[in-house]
Amino acid sequence: MKKVLGIGNALVDVIVKLENDDLLTQFGLEKGGMEMIDAQRKRIIHKNIKNLPQTSATGGSCSNTIHGLARLGVDAGYIGKVGNDDAGHFFQDEMKRYNVTPHLMTSDIDTGIATTFMSPDAERSFATYLGAAATMIDEEIDPEIFKNYDFLYIEGYLIFNHDLILKLCHHAKENGLQVAMDFGSFNMVDEHRAFLEDILEKNVDIIFANEEEAKAFTGKERAEALDTLSQYCPIAVVKLGKDGSMVKVHGKITEIPPYEAQRIDTNGAGDIYASGFIYGLLKEYDIERCGYIATRLSAAIIETIGAKLTDAQWKMLLPEVL
Repeated sequence: MKKVLGIGNALVDVIVKLENDDLLTQFGLEKGGMEMIDAQRKRIIHKNIKNLPQTSATGGSCSNTIHGLARLGVDAGYIGKVGNDDAGHFFQDEMKRYNVTPHLMTSDIDTGIATTFMSPDAERSFATYLGAAATMIDEEIDPEIFKNYDFLYIEGYLIFNHDLILKLCHHAKENGLQVAMDFGSFNMVDEHRAFLEDILEKNVDIIFANEEEAKAFTGKERAEALDTLSQYCPIAVVKLGKDGSMVKVHGKITEIPPYEAQRIDTNGAGDIYASGFIYGLLKEYDIERCGYIATRLSAAIIETIGAKLTDAQWKMLLPEVL
């Protein structure tokens, strides 16, 4: 099977279970919101939560997708930037543990951490510190890495760094890699639309977008948005949440029905959708099968707290999706 290389913001996800919402007030966090924080505030928060029940996992959108591909048996690697600290060592060790080859740069700046506070009523509140991940630049990327892979997956949250995206696409095309990208968020699409148009048309083979992102790029809804996206990329995917997804490949639209699931936490659903879809493409399955695998994995993740499936869930799912 072909090898996949991903690049994105290397973060450690920390999920903290709260007995009440007093700490949110203490930290000045809005319940249910997502706030970007600086290093000092991150350190204060983590000093105060060190004795609370919590779990940690590698995070960042692309990291989640690459993790999913590795669990599906794909030979995968990951480019990112971490700090020379405990969180950075944890990120690298976890990558290796799940058979992902880490191509990590290091910084004196702290490793990025995305902290999720789970309130007793299951509401989630986020405090995200990008840290070292936000300092990754195009000059740091070793072009030799690309010679060992067949497929590049670019995290949409890197779109703001135009020089980095251009360099990645150059290395990929120079070495014959297919390129897939997700849009990251609708506000980033709004801000960088002209750049995205150029990148998609010249460099991207597969684009993943949710409904809001597709509308932000095209100004259109669902099928019409998909049609416009397909004019830029050979394979265009629009995810419709509870309504499933739509894929257009070489002029043919395939509607992928949803898989019934109990909605608990949507964090990571789009990331693992990409894992399943790309896996299906690598196996040369038809689009219906690619979409089913992607949808089945997404359904499992939204029934789970956090952006990763458990070992028990993978053991149950693998016979069904492989």
